[in-house]
Amino acid sequence: MAGVFLETLWDGDIVPTLTDYIRIPNKSPAFDPKWVEHGYMDKVVAMFEGWAREKLKQLPGSTLEVVRLKDRTPLIFIEVPGNNKDDGKDTVLLYGHLDKQPEMKGWAEGTGPWEPVMKDGRLYGRGGADDGYAMFAALSALLALKEQGRHHARAVIVIEACEESGSYDLPFYIDHLSDRIGTPSLVVCLDSGCGNYDQLWLTTSLRGISMGNLTVRVLTEGVHSGDASGLVPSSFRIARRLLSRIEDEETGQIKLDECFVQIPPERLEQARQAAAILGDEVFTKMPFAGHTKPMAPDVTEMILNRTWRPQLAITGMDGYPEPENAGNVLLPYSTLKLSLRTPPTCDAVKATKVVKDALEANPPYGAEVEFHAEEGQSGWNAPALAPWLLESLKRASTAHFGKPVAFMGEGGSIPFMAMLGKRYPRTQFVVTGVLGPHSNAHGPNEFLDVPTAKKVSACIADVLADHAGRT
Repeated sequence: MAGVFLETLWDGDIVPTLTDYIRIPNKSPAFDPKWVEHGYMDKVVAMFEGWAREKLKQLPGSTLEVVRLKDRTPLIFIEVPGNNKDDGKDTVLLYGHLDKQPEMKGWAEGTGPWEPVMKDGRLYGRGGADDGYAMFAALSALLALKEQGRHHARAVIVIEACEESGSYDLPFYIDHLSDRIGTPSLVVCLDSGCGNYDQLWLTTSLRGISMGNLTVRVLTEGVHSGDASGLVPSSFRIARRLLSRIEDEETGQIKLDECFVQIPPERLEQARQAAAILGDEVFTKMPFAGHTKPMAPDVTEMILNRTWRPQLAITGMDGYPEPENAGNVLLPYSTLKLSLRTPPTCDAVKATKVVKDALEANPPYGAEVEFHAEEGQSGWNAPALAPWLLESLKRASTAHFGKPVAFMGEGGSIPFMAMLGKRYPRTQFVVTGVLGPHSNAHGPNEFLDVPTAKKVSACIADVLADHAGRT
């Protein structure tokens, strides 16, 4: 049974390796500009490479290459020959990444981003669930098929190293390796979430993102607030007014029509079904402070807000001292980092321009206002599932979780999916993951639910076997 084989492999081999991986502060280049000098990236790549090379000995004909394009993060490229007698004409592409988000504050006592702790089947630490486990899940699925004597198509595994920075290096690698990759008929992405840990969850859509820094400058230097207040407008107050041009502060609804799309009927129905499965867990999983309540009274609407509607978050600020160091000074400028999640089918590049135009036009008091925007990244809406794949997912989830597969969009972004969706319009996609309630990717107390990871690996093995046997 794949379950028994995978239990042994995960407990005896994969979990110890992931434990060592968590200890390495391999932050993505956006959060560690000196990543080359620090060497953490190379250390993780060497760790993953060593583990994979040893396991690939059990899959004859397999190859592994660490590809390094000039001035770019490395990429692990693995090829495993198929055993389904199609002469390698069919290909499955499996994807993951090994770079990490920064530390963040607020980790529970006894844990930390680089201090792996196993508790109640959950491995705490940065990067285990997002997304260090992916390569191990992909290879363990193939190893399980070998153990069972089951068939699979040629498999290509791509593990990148700058996903948390927006995957800006990945298109160059995909172009560079395009002949070796071929045209996959199935893509498996293991970098997504799950609504609960009770069944397999298929991600049906991903939001895009529009990001940038809004800077409002009113002075060339700070001035005593007793002298300046009442004469000089507060840069924060101006920034607050500008934000009201794009967001209703009472409801959180975005005011720009260009940032909305028509939600497809099938996604509306899937949101209703997910709400029926999850109930209040859709919002109770959040670590609300005090008596804070969710933004919508209806669970289905919460899911749609999170997956198909634009939402704004302020993720950082500059220009302000820590409170203990804050004197009575009217500050010269305010810089706010804006993160606007855009709907899956919205053109994020156009949305970014609309936001920039709205923020910079006719600044109050004639203040200096600039929205320095990054290029928007559009989201992704999955193509319809082929009948064989839908049935395969249903069987796999029932076999390994004891419950049927469930479907829901995710509110985050995986740039790789949008890129592949355009490159391979006829390809089938299985986008799934282990980031369920309280797993808190990007935040404190991130954990990998190991039992779920094992079951996801088993499900992927079944899907690969069904893919090889489809007609």
